[in-house]
Formats: sequence, C-alpha cells, structure tokens
Amino acid sequence: MSSWPWLNDILNQLHQAGLYRRRRKLASAMGPRVRIGRRVFINFASNDYLNLAADPRVIHAAIRALRHYGCGAGASPLIVGWSAPLRALERDLARWQGTESALVFSSGFAANLGVLTALVGPEDIVFSDELNHASLIDGCRLTKARIHIYRHADLDHLRSQLSQHTRPANCPECTGPIRRRFIVTDSVFSMDGDTAPLEQLVELAERFQATLIVDEAHATGILGPEGRGLVAQLARRPNAGLVKIGTLSKALGAQGGFVSGERVLIRYLINRARSYIFSTALSIPAAAAARAALRIVRQEPQRRERLHHLARLLRQALRQRGFLPESPRSSSGPSLDAVTPIVPVILGEATRAVQVAQALKQRGFLVPAIRPPSVPPGSSRLRISLTAGHTEDDVLALADALAEVLRP
Repeated sequence: MSSWPWLNDILNQLHQAGLYRRRRKLASAMGPRVRIGRRVFINFASNDYLNLAADPRVIHAAIRALRHYGCGAGASPLIVGWSAPLRALERDLARWQGTESALVFSSGFAANLGVLTALVGPEDIVFSDELNHASLIDGCRLTKARIHIYRHADLDHLRSQLSQHTRPANCPECTGPIRRRFIVTDSVFSMDGDTAPLEQLVELAERFQATLIVDEAHATGILGPEGRGLVAQLARRPNAGLVKIGTLSKALGAQGGFVSGERVLIRYLINRARSYIFSTALSIPAAAAARAALRIVRQEPQRRERLHHLARLLRQALRQRGFLPESPRSSSGPSLDAVTPIVPVILGEATRAVQVAQALKQRGFLVPAIRPPSVPPGSSRLRISLTAGHTEDDVLALADALAEVLRP
C-alpha cells in the first residue's frame, strides 16, 4: 500500500491524458547520435546546437581543470568558491559580449530567478510575453510584483498595457505607486523557435521608461554577430535599461547561466541575487569547459553557418511535405522567418504527439513530444532541435520519416 495514494491518483490521470513523463536512459556522450539502451538514434532532441558537448577540446579543458582544482567549487563564490577558471570565464564572457562585466550562475534557471528577484519588487510592474520560459515565469511570480501577460510578440497589446500602467492614476488596482516597469522576454522562444521583436521592444522600453530583460538562452552562441545573441545585432543599441541573460549549457555544450552588463549591475547582483549568493558556485570543470567552448565559438563561425544551413533545409523539406505553414506567422504557429535550430511540428493533442514521437523512435529518430504544461493545451508538438553535427542526409531522412508516420 502506497503512503501517497493521492500522488498515485495524479500520476494515473497524467497517464490517461498522455502527459506522463519518463527519463531516458542515456548510455553515450551527447551528440548528433546517441545510444539509449542498446539502440543508437539520430538525436533531434538536444540543445547542443554547435555539437560542442563532447568536443575533445572542451573535454580536455575540463579534465585539466579537474586535475588541478578538483571537482566541486566547495561553496558560494562569496565564501570560497570563486575559482580562477570561473574568474577567467567571466572575463571572457564580458569581452565577448562587449560589456563591462559578467556574472556566472550555476544554471540558466538560477540566472533568471536571481536577476528578476534582485531587480523587481512588490511595488513594481512586470510585462511578460505569454510564451516565456518557465524560469522567467517563476522568477516573475517570486518578485510579488504586479504581472501583466501580453499576447505572444504582440506589440500593440504590450503598448496598450504600458499605456494603461504608466502612472498610478491609470492603475486603479494599485495599492501604492508604481516604482519601476519591466518588460521580460525570451529572444528565441524555446518551444516555437521564433524570435522576439527586440528592436520594437527596445523602443517601447525607452518610450515608457521600462527596463527590458532578455533571456538569450537559445540564441547564445548561434545568433547575432560572433554568436553573441540577438541583442548584439540591434540596429540601434539601447543606451541603458537592458539586462541580458545567456546560457552555457546549450550551444556552448557546458553548464551554467550568465548575466552580462554594466559593472554596477553585476556588483548589485552579487549582493542581491539569492540564487547566486546562496548556491555553490558552478563546478570548476564546467567553467573550464565553457571557456574552451567559447573560444571555439569565436574561432569557428562555420559551425553557426552550417547550423543555419541545416535549419533552412529542414524548414524547406517540411514545407514541401505540408508540415509547416507558408506564412511567416499564423494564429496557430510560430514565426518562420528566423533561422533558429528549433523547428516545431504542431500536432494538437498530447496523446497524438506521444504516438508520433514513438513511431519516429521505432524508425531510429529521437524527437521529443512536447506537451502541457510546456506548451498551451491543444498545441502539443514535436520539437525538432538541430545541431551542427547533423548531416543533410539526417535532416532529409527525418522529413521522409515524418511524411511516412503522418501520412493519412
């Protein structure tokens, strides 16, 4: 007899709705091909966009650091955990991003929580894109600020909300003055592969004196000049009031998150970001691995170019087979203009997405079924993730397999 009967009831409900999740038993290094149990699959499930997680140079850097410094950081960076590899990584990140300083967190999730809860308080107001990542959503909730959700990438809706909440007189539900305003967005949305209208968001932030917080997790290393992200390619760089968050655990193939910006911002976060202050520092081998990956990103732009080529090829192949809409944006699908390595195939119900993912797995392709709460109800999908290690044959074979599985 279980001690948790109500948990069993919930799990049974998840099973019936097609929402139950299991962990895969990975038996190999991360790469374009992985071994699950005894079978090898072509891997379209990973965020290792530049195929660096198992790059020998990245591995060697981690091994060198491991031998010299050991494994764990031992404590928070404010206690005794700010190691030489971590300091060097922060310097390199700041130079790469063209900012005065940078700060590394133990994960991208921790970076988002730390930034939001340090900068935003109960007297503030937050405007958040409805498709933001869970870490941004949770960070906003923890601030206890007044939160307004604007429709995905809908500038008119955001402008209307900003206009209504510019002064306390226009905010009848406010119990006190609005101290500060924040706009929060991903730059690349992780489940749709489309991008935020950053140029216009910067304009709105400046017009309404708001701070723009941008999570570049799925743009770091692969988009913008030198892979520095979409903020770096803005035609008109904001003068102030922008906070940029990135990750080390996707295209850079390591682990951790980071914030880059003015020195005063970083000093403030060191003193106020709870997920930084009260967490053991990033492990030393992971910091060394990320630094090595960053050098490769800067020295080998052909990795990004190949990734973009494969992304265009896959979109073209899926359009030809009728699995992607032709229009740049529709009410039921993402923008297809941005060449990102994330390509969703919307299937609708969760059980349908699970069935198709399983059929692809039987054919040797690892493609995850994404279901609520990761996406809204009725929009369950396959989320195809490309890496620079895939071949054109891999991409076309997946498109053919999809056509076979989804053929009426």
